[in-house]
Amino acid sequence: MSMVSEFKEFAIKGNVMDLAVGVIIGGAFATITKSLVEDIIMPIVAFIAGGEINFKNMFLVLGNVPEGVAMNYDAIKQSGIPVLAYGSFITILINFLILAFIIFMMVRMVNKLRRKEEVKEVVKQPSEEVQLLREISAKLSNTTIPK
Repeated sequence: MSMVSEFKEFAIKGNVMDLAVGVIIGGAFATITKSLVEDIIMPIVAFIAGGEINFKNMFLVLGNVPEGVAMNYDAIKQSGIPVLAYGSFITILINFLILAFIIFMMVRMVNKLRRKEEVKEVVKQPSEEVQLLREISAKLSNTTIPK
């Protein structure tokens, strides 16, 4: 089997396509989550904290800042000075926690639906013993009892 045909067989399998769709939807979902955190949750946190908090500007400079460089994250980062950006980390951590919670809720819902389907299947299908008894009963009712 040639490498091209092996690759074709691999790429056409359903699991690969499902994975590709999942990655694309996951990327879009991550963008939505990022917007939720940065545009909705963080401003509410800032309001509750009593003022405007820009988590991006929460950092610790690990080097000397030359004169003329503004004391904000973007300017310091552009000048090549090492920066410990814990504010960005906090934002990304919140993004992750929200995303993980939403995925947990989705998996939980799918598991509940699966359990309901499994219960329906168990109820629909009689046990093996019941099936055998039904077969025996049907055979006995079709035969005549000798006198």
